[in-house]
Amino acid sequence: MNKTDLGTYITDFVMQNQEKYYRVAYQYVRNREDALDVVHDAIKKAYSNMNSLKNPEYIRTWFYRIVVNTALDLLRKKKKNIVIDDEILSNLDTGMMDKYEDVDLNNSLNALPEQYRSVIILRYIEDLKLDDIAEILNENLSTVKRRLYKALQILRIDMIEEDY
Repeated sequence: MNKTDLGTYITDFVMQNQEKYYRVAYQYVRNREDALDVVHDAIKKAYSNMNSLKNPEYIRTWFYRIVVNTALDLLRKKKKNIVIDDEILSNLDTGMMDKYEDVDLNNSLNALPEQYRSVIILRYIEDLKLDDIAEILNENLSTVKRRLYKALQILRIDMIEEDY
């Protein structure tokens, strides 16, 4: 695929999946403007690094990785925690039922260390396969499985403590 065709392919892919990638970015940065910035920066990075996409079949995980890394870079720059605003979440409703409306669960998810939160977001909110998550996070499959198990343990303990 030549550079022009690849650019068109990336454009078409991003346009078709823009809400999905916005939602991923928002899960990390918890702010509408920052999430839009993350997606915008990810698109710019995708175009400037389009030659790193060796096989167009892997565009989904390739672009997920760019979005996740861009969101994490922004968080590292800001070095602050952003509390989620329920009003903003309701404005972003895509017509699909949120998978975690519970405020306690939301707080517990936000309290997870970054490496565990990423796995939970990609697995349960974005419904990705573990193989894809491993590729996106550039980790071994066994590491992703271990982090998922640990994250679920932490969430379970945290949610049990919230009940008391």
